[in-house]
Amino acid sequence: MWKTFLMSCAMVFSVYGVALAHFGMVIPSTGTVTEKKDANVSLDLAFAHPMEGQGMRLAKPVVKVVSGGKAEDVTPNLKAKKIMDHDGWTTQYAIRKPGVYQFVMEPQPYWEPAEDCYIVHYAKTYVAAFGDEDGWDEPAGLKTEIVPLTRPFGNYAGNVFQGQVLLDGKPVPGADVEVELYNRDGKYEAPNEYMVTQVVKTDANGVFTYAVPFAGWWGFAALNTAPEKLDHDGAPKNVELGAVLWAEFVDPVRK
Repeated sequence: MWKTFLMSCAMVFSVYGVALAHFGMVIPSTGTVTEKKDANVSLDLAFAHPMEGQGMRLAKPVVKVVSGGKAEDVTPNLKAKKIMDHDGWTTQYAIRKPGVYQFVMEPQPYWEPAEDCYIVHYAKTYVAAFGDEDGWDEPAGLKTEIVPLTRPFGNYAGNVFQGQVLLDGKPVPGADVEVELYNRDGKYEAPNEYMVTQVVKTDANGVFTYAVPFAGWWGFAALNTAPEKLDHDGAPKNVELGAVLWAEFVDPVRK
């Protein structure tokens, strides 16, 4: 069983000395499709500090749609897009039948010179369509991932969210899970630098729990260190593996 720990390469230090967390980002135009007019889902892919709205360059990743036990590679459909003023990607996917669709991203290793390591964040999100919600708790088969124990769509702000962190298909106890809001419009500001990123740990079964305080797209990033290293300028360097899950939490509609 992997013994996990959060290395210094997990985050970039801000000018205040408190670290900013990295997040692979997979953000759909909607988390639920109930009408045909919304069935053409757009997807934005980025690598960033989401609460602070600070982007980083994302080299072209591999993107797949997993549904009904099958995976469809949509990488050829990606188009370049500036997200948070940095290179990101976008695509559209037409949902034609009821189901739960996992959109997963496997990026190229990102070299972070400030931390002297590579970062690889396997990121995913879910879209449920036309009343079907079967299979939302099934793994996508990634190297590392968060398997939701709370349905990852149709959630109100204030709900408790739980997930299980897997690495090579096995639960990861004691892993740090960083949590941030995608502050898309910059309308929120953290009271101080300690409030930018929330942190919880997984229990003995690799399960974490977090109560989402307000509406928006929230990212959960579970961090581990790969047993293998990657070469950089002739020297072996550590690789941070991130399992990232994005889910939307909403306020009820007032009459």
